[in-house]
Amino acid sequence: MNLLETVNPVAATGLFSLSWLMIAVPLLSAALLLVLGRAADAWGHLLGVLAPVVSFVIGLVLFIDLLGRDAAQRTVSVPVYDFIDLGSWKLTLNLQIDQLSILFVLLVTFVGSLIHIYSVGYMAHDPNRRRFFGYLNLFIASMLTLVLADNYLMLFIGWEGVGLCSYLLIGFWYQRPAAAAAGNKAFIMNRIGDLGLTMAIFTMLAQFGTVNFVQVSERASGLSGGWATLLGLMLLLAACGKSAQFPLQDWLMDAMEGPTPVSALIHAATMVTAGVYLVVRSHAIYAQSYTASLAVAVIGTITLLMGAWIGSAKKDIKRVLAGSTMSQIGYMMLAAGLGPIGAAFAIFHLITHGAFKANMFLGAGSVMHGTDDDTDMYHFGALAKVMPITFWTFACGYLAIIGFPGTSGYFSKDHIIEAAFERGPVFGVLALIGAGITAYYMTRLMVLTFGGRRRWRQGVHPHESPATMTVPLVILAILSIGAGAVMNNWIGDWLAPATGSHVEHTGLFHLSAIGVITLVVVAAGIVVGWLLNRRDVPDEQPWTRNPIALMGRNDLYGRAVNDAVVVAPGTALAHGVAAVDRHVVDGAAMGSAGLMAGLGTGLRKLQTGYVRSYGLTTAIGVVVIGVVVILGRMA
Repeated sequence: MNLLETVNPVAATGLFSLSWLMIAVPLLSAALLLVLGRAADAWGHLLGVLAPVVSFVIGLVLFIDLLGRDAAQRTVSVPVYDFIDLGSWKLTLNLQIDQLSILFVLLVTFVGSLIHIYSVGYMAHDPNRRRFFGYLNLFIASMLTLVLADNYLMLFIGWEGVGLCSYLLIGFWYQRPAAAAAGNKAFIMNRIGDLGLTMAIFTMLAQFGTVNFVQVSERASGLSGGWATLLGLMLLLAACGKSAQFPLQDWLMDAMEGPTPVSALIHAATMVTAGVYLVVRSHAIYAQSYTASLAVAVIGTITLLMGAWIGSAKKDIKRVLAGSTMSQIGYMMLAAGLGPIGAAFAIFHLITHGAFKANMFLGAGSVMHGTDDDTDMYHFGALAKVMPITFWTFACGYLAIIGFPGTSGYFSKDHIIEAAFERGPVFGVLALIGAGITAYYMTRLMVLTFGGRRRWRQGVHPHESPATMTVPLVILAILSIGAGAVMNNWIGDWLAPATGSHVEHTGLFHLSAIGVITLVVVAAGIVVGWLLNRRDVPDEQPWTRNPIALMGRNDLYGRAVNDAVVVAPGTALAHGVAAVDRHVVDGAAMGSAGLMAGLGTGLRKLQTGYVRSYGLTTAIGVVVIGVVVILGRMA
């Protein structure tokens, strides 16, 4: 049964009518922090922390309200502003609170709040901390706009907002050339993807006369196969840019130049999850095109393997986690391309990933805090004893991401692998291989960072981080372990109206044949990761001629391909346009101006001021006219 047909938004009442405050509060806080400037330095970080907490409290109350309603009453429409009303076109900037959007609200605001609290300690000595919190608040407001929108137009506003904030936050330390370049790359690469969303919105207006989610879903069945495929591919292009999927993944590694809390916010709770949200929200369109759905699954599979490959070769702890994010988002995209049942699993893994990946990124920040901002894992070792809270909380995230039985990642990722086998053995086997590689590179990270002998640089004295940083780690560690079990047999039914399909329940400790094979593959990855990195670890990453390792260290040459395919042709085109503008456009303009000036100079010489000259000129003119007339008559 297609549950989309039963969706009938109800009017907002009570606190739902004030749900716009979830966006307005962090937006107002950002405005105050950025406008007041240095006057807010002493207390700006406190206001910055308070804003997402308020949004979370409102979201939690709304979630509890929805829990008490029948499924048919859980889609609430909140009118905000009529943007365009022309004939049959009515474009609004309204909110839609339903099963899907409220989960994103809780993820964004709760994890975002913990990252804000963590940032109080992490950015304690940064002179621009107040501005940093202003950007974080703006990021939260933009992401909430994206997920609470009831149409693609308002979603696009939030979409562009998180793109702007990623530029501001990745390049926050803009005085560093690498950070400035990384911010620019993220902004530009996302603009390529945004072209897909822009064209998709235009296509929806032409085909449906609306961009409202519910109305588009109702009318999607009337699309021809060609238009459905084209529209699905446009949305996929947008998702690839925002979620760093192949072939627009190159910006993600460079994004590590930003402060570590930014990495946690972008990679765990906000920006990179937006592409998955877009595909799942548009599942009614993908249901009309096997080709578009297949493309989503293929792109996700390619990216999950690419990210795992890159993560296995890096020595920078943040870049290992960045490759991991690329890979895990690939799993989500694979699931979203599998159809309605996969959409629920994609969101399930997105939420659990939001907890354990935020935990590990913030854990990496804690390691950097204790080692004078070093990120090289070959300079770590034996940190478990001197940073016990960081170690144990990071270990919880490690167990979750590799899918250790009972942890959150075990439930969410294993569902995707099993669903992939149902779609086809190729997808299933590749997803299984990705799980094994994940276990390898995460074990490598744990051993190099927390195990083995000390490889600390001279003058470095690792120490545990302050409570403002460790308390969020503890909370996220608890979620990394327990969130999956809590949601496992609930989230499928909860998301059914928003994804178009029910998900069959499985026992909490259900273990299929594929599940057993997955555990064996993961165990093999752990063993290999431990054996290769447990002893005789050098102080620097070993030099190698291994082409597989070299490709991973060089991000599979994504930057070289990007430079050859995009940057070089774009630069050449820009130089060509500049040359045409300089020599043709400007040349024509300056040439005509010079011609007129010369003609004016010549004509000016005829203006002598003498009457006899004017008389002679008139006489010559009369003679010329006479000759012309006579010759004309003779002809």
